[in-house]
Amino acid sequence: MNNLFDFDKKLGIVIGTDEAGRGPAAGGVFASCVYFPEIKTELKRALEKLNDSKKLSKNAREDLYEIILNNSANSTVCIEVEEIEKINILNSSLKAMKLACENVIKQANLTDFLTIIDGNRFIKNYNYPQKFIVKGDGKSASIAAASILAKVTRDRYMEELDKEFPQYGWAHNAGYLTKEHLDAIDKYGLCKYHRQSFLKKHFEKQLSLF
Repeated sequence: MNNLFDFDKKLGIVIGTDEAGRGPAAGGVFASCVYFPEIKTELKRALEKLNDSKKLSKNAREDLYEIILNNSANSTVCIEVEEIEKINILNSSLKAMKLACENVIKQANLTDFLTIIDGNRFIKNYNYPQKFIVKGDGKSASIAAASILAKVTRDRYMEELDKEFPQYGWAHNAGYLTKEHLDAIDKYGLCKYHRQSFLKKHFEKQLSLF
């Protein structure tokens, strides 16, 4: 955890952004941005388990989520399925990051800072200094924190969608194409929350069996 904060400190004043939900075939894609205005010893102690959200248990993410939410300027943005289908998932992810970052910049009234982005892409049409960090969610405290906010928020969102369409198992597969999810699609068809462009190969494969 100290290494994560040290990484950010070396870069100066930073805001970090990450996304959750690029890979699933259902639901929106989320991006969060986090800025820690003060990094006190107490905060570091509270965030001692801070890491890439994918490496944490659900309970650990939930605990860290509340701490991050209450000790940072932050924003989480969702781009829904309809827009994903229009502009594609990469552009949707980058748009969500852009909006989340701009929200944090306004909240914190930042003027001299660097935006650090998890991955290998710059944010498009973004008027502030930026740097992408490959596997940044395991290197940077602000990116790791953003990954947790995005992941927890999206998981909760998918749990709500699961209540509307319980047959797909979204509460535990989060919209990823598990065997359970694919079997349910074959049995019940698609619903309004499915990214149809993600399922073309599956249906082409099904049709080839006839």
